[in-house]
Amino acid sequence: MLPRFPAVTRCLSLAALLVAGPVAALEFPLPPPGEDVIGQVQVIKAKYEDTFADIGTANDLGYLELVAANPGVDAWLPGAGTEIILPTRFILPPGPREGIVINLAEYRLYYYPKGENKVYTFPLGIGREGWGSPIANTRVIAKTPNPTWTPPASIKAEHAADGDPLPNVVPAGPDNPLGPFKFTLGVPGYLIHGSNKKFGIGMRTSHGCFRMLNNNVLQLSKMAPVGVSVRIINEPYKFGVSAGKVYLEAHTPLDDKGDPSVVDKHTAVINALLKREDLANNLRMNWDMVRDVVAAEDGIPVEIAVPLTAQAPVVSGMPLENQ
Repeated sequence: MLPRFPAVTRCLSLAALLVAGPVAALEFPLPPPGEDVIGQVQVIKAKYEDTFADIGTANDLGYLELVAANPGVDAWLPGAGTEIILPTRFILPPGPREGIVINLAEYRLYYYPKGENKVYTFPLGIGREGWGSPIANTRVIAKTPNPTWTPPASIKAEHAADGDPLPNVVPAGPDNPLGPFKFTLGVPGYLIHGSNKKFGIGMRTSHGCFRMLNNNVLQLSKMAPVGVSVRIINEPYKFGVSAGKVYLEAHTPLDDKGDPSVVDKHTAVINALLKREDLANNLRMNWDMVRDVVAAEDGIPVEIAVPLTAQAPVVSGMPLENQ
């Protein structure tokens, strides 16, 4: 059996490397075939004036990612010298490693540039309550720098009801909520775009579109062409392999409307594992660790299994010693 540790200590111990200091952009070489884990968890010390919004902007992380990885730390005033865990280790989303992949459950976009052995990943704002982001397979059908915004009738009505009427057209510029660039998707009414607000990336704050930090959307605009595939998924539990060990990364589940889900989490974990046919029947699983990871929902990949040995018999994909 794998050892058990308190949640934060356990995660940091298994993250393989902790680094203090400046953080590079979230660009990673793709792992070799059969492996799925990229990056390393990092630790920085907060400055007096830091908030999680500031730290997220500086490190390409979303607000809720930082909250989940740092339970008990005040997001608005962490305090000078407070150690902040940066959850910059990721299990790649399931499915083809091509084009743009958006995983709603982790508020994150992955981009695999064609012909390059690398992946970029960026935090996202997604649809808030009542304005869920779609699950879909689509494409980028247009790219527009310095976009204007024509608010749809539903959003105009919402603002008018709040005493904040909108014009028919918002011109390009610092007050435009689309920021400096937009990607139009094949799903009518949905965009990937920048923002005129610093706060809200990595949260449920939009009317269904996908908000990016402005420097991130401008970087993506130079790489992702019109026609690139966009696969939008909702996978709170990701299994991955690294150096012969199996990891689980858990996020708070969202339902198909983007709202927090009341799904049976442990059933959802098993279903996610069963989708990985290469793993499901070949593991010696630490189910106590799996339960801890699912309970923590901290978005940090944690070792939960090792390959099955010939001495550990299996019944229905589960070693007898762990049933």
